[in-house]
Amino acid sequence: MEELLIVTTGGTIDKVYFDDKSDYQIGEPQIGRILEELGVAFRFRVIPILRKDSLHISDADRQLIRQAIAAQEARHVLITHGTDTMVDTARVLADLSGKTIVMTGALNPARFRGSDAEFNIGTAVGAVQSLPSGVYIAMNGRIWDPAKVRKNVEANRFEAVD
Repeated sequence: MEELLIVTTGGTIDKVYFDDKSDYQIGEPQIGRILEELGVAFRFRVIPILRKDSLHISDADRQLIRQAIAAQEARHVLITHGTDTMVDTARVLADLSGKTIVMTGALNPARFRGSDAEFNIGTAVGAVQSLPSGVYIAMNGRIWDPAKVRKNVEANRFEAVD
């Protein structure tokens, strides 16, 4: 892997909460800071595209994400994305050829103690380096085919679609 391209779109991973009423804003992308603190042994470049909760990502936003990735030479792409519509965006990216794209996010903000953000990012980094071309989702310690997974909102986890 020459360089890992990281595309950020917002989501819980980058949320900053302000009060007890769960008022939040999407803050600066956290992944660059996390990778620097971990001292990773590869080059990466972060391109922030959106700062949205994934419930607010539109079809036009998905096309913007797709066009941005298609315009880059990088073959290895990691996308941070909100979990609620991650599968929808993955499906829009499915026909991009010659790239290994792994999407990940967090069920709790990266700024929170006990967040799953670092674990999911680590899983995604390993996956993007070892999988063949295609689009994948790295959540809950597994690599998922976007056509065969969904987010179970009640259980707050990803699970296989029957």
